[in-house]
Amino acid sequence: MTHRSALVAYASAIAGSHAQAEDVVQEAWFRLKRANDFDLVQEPVAYLYRLVRNLAIDTRRTLTRETARTASESDADVLTDDQPSPEQAILARDELRVVLEALAELPERTRIAVRMNRMEGRKLQEVANHLGLSVTRTHALIAEGIAHCDRLRGKMRLAVTSTSHER
Repeated sequence: MTHRSALVAYASAIAGSHAQAEDVVQEAWFRLKRANDFDLVQEPVAYLYRLVRNLAIDTRRTLTRETARTASESDADVLTDDQPSPEQAILARDELRVVLEALAELPERTRIAVRMNRMEGRKLQEVANHLGLSVTRTHALIAEGIAHCDRLRGKMRLAVTSTSHER
């Protein structure tokens, strides 16, 4: 086919990829060969270009629809994956309960420091000013409080893990 490379280049600009353009030109050639009334075509090259153009546009539309559908399906997957399972929700609630109990066990200044810094998002300097302490001492209080909460969370996780392995 003498116009093949020009047709592929033409289809590539419309279809968006060289591989798709190759398929389009091949399909156009097959359709041209199968045409019963090919003898009636007065401008075969112009007819072939028009056929390639139409097929390339159809290919581009199909790819666009498939891409949009695939994207919306993956978006739906992401949305459903954001929701915790019932088991995860129960574990998270239990973990929150343990952390709140651990906070309640802390001395008042430590509890206030942890709450202000970690829960309210206040800066260390602001927490230190509120408590009348140095930034270094405030940082130490927060670290002690978090370490205490982490220890109790770790114990809870061990208890949950050992319970689930016993089943």
